[in-house]
Amino acid sequence: MEGNQITLASLEKGTDNPAFSLEGEKKHYEDCGGPCSESQEERREGKGRFSSYCRKALQPASKAKHFCKAHAKVLRRVVLGLLGVAYLCYFIAACYLNFQRALALVVMTAVVVFFICWDIFKKHCGAKVLLLLRPIGKCFQKSWQWLKWLLWVALLAGLIVWLALDPGRNPEQLISLGGFCFLVLFLFACSKHHSAVSWRAVFWGLGLEFLLGLFILRTTPGTQAFQWLGDQIQYFLGYTTAGSSFVFGNTLIEEVFAFQTLPIIVFFSCVMSILYYLGVMQWLILKISWLLQVSMGTTPTETLSVAGNIFVGQTEAPLLIRPYLADMTLSEIHAVMTGGFSTIAGSVMGAYISFGIDAASLIAASVMAAPCALAMAKLVYPEVEESKFKGKASIRLSSGEEQNILEAASNGAAASVGLVANIAANLIAFLAVLEFINATLRWLGEMVDIEGLTFQVICSYILMPVAFLMGADWADSPLVAELLGIKIFLNEFVAYQQLATYKKNRLMGLEEWDGNRKQWISERAESITTFALCGFANFSSIGITLGGLASMVPQRKSDLASVVLRALLTGICVSMLNACLAGLLHVPTEVGDCAMFFSTTNFSSTSYTMYTCCKQLSASSVLRNGTLSFTGSWAEQAESILWLTECCGHYNHTSC
Repeated sequence: MEGNQITLASLEKGTDNPAFSLEGEKKHYEDCGGPCSESQEERREGKGRFSSYCRKALQPASKAKHFCKAHAKVLRRVVLGLLGVAYLCYFIAACYLNFQRALALVVMTAVVVFFICWDIFKKHCGAKVLLLLRPIGKCFQKSWQWLKWLLWVALLAGLIVWLALDPGRNPEQLISLGGFCFLVLFLFACSKHHSAVSWRAVFWGLGLEFLLGLFILRTTPGTQAFQWLGDQIQYFLGYTTAGSSFVFGNTLIEEVFAFQTLPIIVFFSCVMSILYYLGVMQWLILKISWLLQVSMGTTPTETLSVAGNIFVGQTEAPLLIRPYLADMTLSEIHAVMTGGFSTIAGSVMGAYISFGIDAASLIAASVMAAPCALAMAKLVYPEVEESKFKGKASIRLSSGEEQNILEAASNGAAASVGLVANIAANLIAFLAVLEFINATLRWLGEMVDIEGLTFQVICSYILMPVAFLMGADWADSPLVAELLGIKIFLNEFVAYQQLATYKKNRLMGLEEWDGNRKQWISERAESITTFALCGFANFSSIGITLGGLASMVPQRKSDLASVVLRALLTGICVSMLNACLAGLLHVPTEVGDCAMFFSTTNFSSTSYTMYTCCKQLSASSVLRNGTLSFTGSWAEQAESILWLTECCGHYNHTSC
């Protein structure tokens, strides 16, 4: 036994275990007095019989597997056919039971069927149709020179007629139009190469933005569709409560901001990851980028990135074109950066909706920003190099690396942890820094007898003309300018929080003025500000953009740094252009019949409708020789004095 002992020295040199050595095997054989089990031949026979039984048992499964492989296409069509028939039965039943309730299902089904039929038609008949249309295309190309001018004249005439008829009823909308033109001219003045501007890209981009805004904000189908979409997103985000309440408890998610809003980002990120794994996001982004590319004449790489920014953030969208970043021109890189600065990510959009910001306006702002960002990027930094991707029909989009949908959901949730932590850290840091700056400014102001000097006050004075040019009323311009300053110099998260507070005060029916302090802004100013804040264009995003892109193409750090400030300025102006368009197309909400409202309310709580109606009632009251009377439609109401008394219990109007 002494020879087999293992010492520390032998361990350092390395010693084999005797039990696993050849000598150990011999000793074990001798101790057993010969073979301790079956002979080798018997073992082989046993193994052979066992494998034979296994082969016989697995033969049906093997045949089924070979059959499925041989007839994979047929089986796939059969399964898809059965699923299609099942969905058709469900669709017919839903429409038969309640067509109005199933209207959304009808619209979604029609859209999906259209694109499926279009893909089938393009695959089987596309080449033949193109061959038939080739003579018409040649004729069109020959006549394009004069047709182009005819088209521009028609569009200009249509715009002039619309401007004459529509804003004539709302003259303040002309201010928004003036602000829109001013911002475009300002960006042209900042252009890198004035003579190289592609006016096709500029005018098509602005035209698409205007048409999208007109459809969303002015037409009944567009307004209803985006309002419905916004409502569905709000319902969808409400499911976050199921997970966050289980983890944190109901008390925390109702009272603490971090547990109320930030879990929405986790949920939204998880859903986006699932959609990306299923290929839904790639399909949607490709369709949008195709439309922009065909109309504006931009390259597929920059167009794809800008289209992706509608749904994902400023560092995620360039991942769609990561293999091509190294060969892109400076103009294309500038367009990629501008797209990131001009939009917000879908994940943080969910957080802003949870604040109370109008979901339809946020969705509309993100969609409208894509063509505008591409147009203004080509105005500020025109293409002067020869792009390697010019004329390329399309580029490949990589799919997710996940093996199944559960892994995609898990990865999406895990990836959001860094984003949530980043938002929380930024909020703590920026709000603390803002308070420190305000304390310093107050101290400096008191030295020269200036009371209440803050960062917000400075922004309200400096950016007040810009807010007015976007279409905000002069009385609302200081608050709108304050929010713009917070968005540009801090971030849009803090600005949207403050905007949500103003909106809440208005909807609660608070007095518009509390002494010299305005407590809320008008509905029109709210809409304009929502569009103006919808973008990542702030100084803190410069580091995020440079860090994200430099990690993908480290050899182009100097190129990225050379265009980032110009892209930031362009992104800021794109959001303002969207705001100008929102002001131009804004339709004020009608209050309705105030007499009917007063006759059905109990005056126990206030609301914006009550405030507006009380203001109308107070404005119509006339006091003559100690007798109170009313003018207009209020003179016919017998209870006008009683209603005015109730209004005076809530508001301090002049007539009270």
